Amino acid sequence: MRALVVYCHPREDSFTAAVRDRVLARLDATGVEWQISDLYGMGFDPVLSATEHRSYLDTPANRARVEDEVEKVLWCDTLIFVYPTWWYGQPAMLKGWLERVLLPDVAFLMPDADHATIRPGLRHIRNLAVFTTGGASRWLTALIGAPGKRTLFRGIGLLCARPLRKSFAMHYLMDTSTDASRSRHLARVEARMDRFLAPARRQSTAPAPDRQESTT
Repeated sequence: MRALVVYCHPREDSFTAAVRDRVLARLDATGVEWQISDLYGMGFDPVLSATEHRSYLDTPANRARVEDEVEKVLWCDTLIFVYPTWWYGQPAMLKGWLERVLLPDVAFLMPDADHATIRPGLRHIRNLAVFTTGGASRWLTALIGAPGKRTLFRGIGLLCARPLRKSFAMHYLMDTSTDASRSRHLARVEARMDRFLAPARRQSTAPAPDRQESTT
């Protein structure tokens, strides 16, 4: 398993940073190889410029300004998003990453003479997880339609492998959270990560196959 953690929060002292740390700790404990894109930390520019928009369909030249991030996406087989939910969706920084990095011939293939619609381009992604927080309650988030979760699990998920292993955890009502509720949520994140990473753990502990010496 090779995991790319896409992390988005402007403050290092945030609870979201604590969630990120718990996610990374479980990856380390399982021996999973990982990379992280700390969008605020790296000063990622979320704005899709006019120049980029003009060359959006010009592949592979369209990835020139985000080549490093594209290479991470192509390298991994596991995508993990850690971010706060603002206005029921991703922060602008993360939304900009989706728009600039998940490009034609990276995340999806454009229609052509033989195909009337786009086709998946992330079939190498076999695992997708989302760990987030939000100020709204669970029922209000559901009433609105949870657009942030839908963007990732339905929008990106439809472009990934089948079957796709998924995991999700959200701390609702963050504005009135307590030490106890935050502690419970971190424990929930850890438990979800352990289940999410179970295939990698089984693979790492499986006995090596016996080797038979050649008699020829």
